[in-house]
Amino acid sequence: MTERPSILVPVRVLEGEPIPEGVPQLLANAHVVLLGYHVVPDQTATGQARMQFEERARKRLDEYEAIFEDAGASVERRLVFTHDGQQTIDRMISEYDALAVLVPNATRPPSDVLVAVRGAVGVDRLARVVVGLFADTDVSVTLYHVADEDETDEDVQTLLDGVVDRMRDLGLDRPGVETRIERDSGPLEAIVGAADEYDAVVMGETDPSLTTFVFGMPADQVAEQFLGPVLVVQREPSTADESE
Repeated sequence: MTERPSILVPVRVLEGEPIPEGVPQLLANAHVVLLGYHVVPDQTATGQARMQFEERARKRLDEYEAIFEDAGASVERRLVFTHDGQQTIDRMISEYDALAVLVPNATRPPSDVLVAVRGAVGVDRLARVVVGLFADTDVSVTLYHVADEDETDEDVQTLLDGVVDRMRDLGLDRPGVETRIERDSGPLEAIVGAADEYDAVVMGETDPSLTTFVFGMPADQVAEQFLGPVLVVQREPSTADESE
């Protein structure tokens, strides 16, 4: 049994937001950090909102926790009333050292996953997420790289072979990891275009704005951009981050 990767799952707990179909199966081998949060208007004290809504929110979290545990995941949970949802998500990523954050769009039970590899930085965390979730399953994994103009096919294949080797070191002891190289397209546009063929996407957080980009968009735009669930693998915390 491989190590369970810690995956943060943020849910707007009082807005009737469900756990989308297929997501519990996707995270069956994860350690789910279930974040139930409710954004309170600036003029309302968070403590006041907690007193008013905590019981209902906890009952909803009980339901969500049971769904993930029934699928096989281990779960720990937090309930937060906040004035800033994005700030809360960022804080929970750091506090729980989450390897990835889930953008929870619906999918069928996963059989094919696209893993977007942007470069050598962050490969270890990316590999830990993929191996932890899928090594003990029949899910097919495709490593996908959008090449820069100055990258040769040989350069890219060396990069992707290195990722495969790292995944095997971590316990992905089976053949069948495919690789794809894309050219003449921007990274996000290319990933969105390729995602149609897969049940889920795993991608690295390549700059500080990516998580904000994903969670800062309205839900319908996220669903339009990323057709299935997306696991955004977080950057390794820097020394400066840890000291704050």
